[in-house]
Amino acid sequence: MDVADTLESKINRSEYKVLIVDDVVSNVLLLKILLTNEKFQVCTANNGTTCIEQAKKEHPDLILLDVMMPDISGFDTAVILKKDEETKDIPIIFLTALNTPQDLVHGFQVGANDFLTKPFNKEELVMRVMQQISLVAAKRIIEQQNRDLRATLSNRDKMYSVIAHDLRSPMASIRMVLNLVVASTSPETVGAELYELLDKANRESEDVHDLLDNLLKWTKSQTGRLSVVVQDLDLNDIIPGVVEIFEMIAQTKHIKLVLQPSASNLIVTADNDMLKTVMRNFLSNAIKFSPENSTIEISMVAEGDFAKISVTDHGVGIAADRIGSIFRKGDTTYGTGGEEGSGLGLQLCQDFARKNGGDCYVESIEGQGSTFSFTVPLKK
Repeated sequence: MDVADTLESKINRSEYKVLIVDDVVSNVLLLKILLTNEKFQVCTANNGTTCIEQAKKEHPDLILLDVMMPDISGFDTAVILKKDEETKDIPIIFLTALNTPQDLVHGFQVGANDFLTKPFNKEELVMRVMQQISLVAAKRIIEQQNRDLRATLSNRDKMYSVIAHDLRSPMASIRMVLNLVVASTSPETVGAELYELLDKANRESEDVHDLLDNLLKWTKSQTGRLSVVVQDLDLNDIIPGVVEIFEMIAQTKHIKLVLQPSASNLIVTADNDMLKTVMRNFLSNAIKFSPENSTIEISMVAEGDFAKISVTDHGVGIAADRIGSIFRKGDTTYGTGGEEGSGLGLQLCQDFARKNGGDCYVESIEGQGSTFSFTVPLKK
């Protein structure tokens, strides 16, 4: 038994309504008896005008439509039905004695889903009706699944947003306190073991805060609640400030951040917060995947109509088979100090870069390091 047979066996025919349209009363009665015996709901019309009225009133799941009628032909009736939003999706089986190729082609052009040639037998009628009803049933299942999926995704995004929003503020306070504690203590003052625990807690608080920040922004971006507000920005004013924030974090791993300012002003048109978010994620990842006592270089250059900001580390690098999907897979990865990454940051970076008219790029050699870059449009 194939999928179609399985679906057909599950269909409750009494839930589906068929509109029969024919100007010959005997034909209408015969079709009504046959379909009623097959447990379908049935409504009728004896001309094209009434068919259109009944289609809007009864909302049938299928229309059996005679072609040759006195007021409006079945073909012309179909054209009217297909132009109306209320009735355009109702499948139509034409009842006709016309069976030339030209008639069939014209019928499909005006919206036929199938043809039933007069005279017809009961078995063929039921088979063709069930074929169309099965498609209607399948479409309903897909539409319901889509509604359920949208509701699930909406609830998920709401949950993410609430979690990130409610935890972000207290996590920021914890991070600030731990930063101050680690900066003001040493292994000599508190002991090596306690200092190591404080340092680990400090680094993990940074990761959790960054994750919550990314999660909140990603959720808002995906739900359309984060708009792009572009303005003219000088990268020589923006990037150094972000680098300065990460210098203390880099010092915990004895990593030196080397900023190479642009020789000329690089005025870009971008969203300030989104630009900083991309830069923060690139720097955070570079520190996470760099060994102690290494350097990270940050550069800014003009390339055509874009400014390109790059962050180069000399850390673990990326395997060649992962480079092509690094911005979309969301894999969990681990830094040189055991730091766990969610994979969300790079997805967010690409999303933000593209929303500002640029993009993200990566070059990497496993075991030697990586260069993550993003572009933003220069002011025209």
